[in-house]
Amino acid sequence: MRSATLVGLVLDLTAISVLAYVLYFRRHHRRDLLFAYTALNVGIFAVVSLLQAQRVDLAVGFGLFGVLSIIRLRSSEITQGEIAYYFVAIALGLVNGIASAWPVTAVLLDATLLAVMYVADHPRLLERTRHQVVTLDCVHSDARSLRADLENRLRVAVLSCEVTQVDYVREVMVVDVRFQVSAHSVGALR
Repeated sequence: MRSATLVGLVLDLTAISVLAYVLYFRRHHRRDLLFAYTALNVGIFAVVSLLQAQRVDLAVGFGLFGVLSIIRLRSSEITQGEIAYYFVAIALGLVNGIASAWPVTAVLLDATLLAVMYVADHPRLLERTRHQVVTLDCVHSDARSLRADLENRLRVAVLSCEVTQVDYVREVMVVDVRFQVSAHSVGALR
């Protein structure tokens, strides 16, 4: 193994450990995705390093990872935030595989990606804004009565709501609600 590849591997393992274990797992507590982020990252690093050593066109590698990530990321089991972590795990593997010959560049890019994720997913950023999918046992015909019903049931200030499903036979409607909790409620949730 070339010394540049070894340096890149150390940088990559350090970066993915910070992303997966320090940032993601401490905030979201999903072990299955912790493993997925780490495995995906190390796999991408390995393939990119091999492509660099064999001088194969990088477009082949990028195409492969694009297809694999699209298939997995279409799952409804993960949130948009978790997709962002997938993307950064991929980016870290690519950065450290490609920039292993330039460790300072790799460290700066790793630090930038990790810093952005730290700030963008920080629990205190927009901490009072929440999201919930609510199934109501009635069908509202106008937006005002829907909003009033949601605010009454949830005891929150509704920022927006979008009806995603209406069943007139069972008299139910499913609503995607974005709301803001009071400062007192945020303190009680901690």
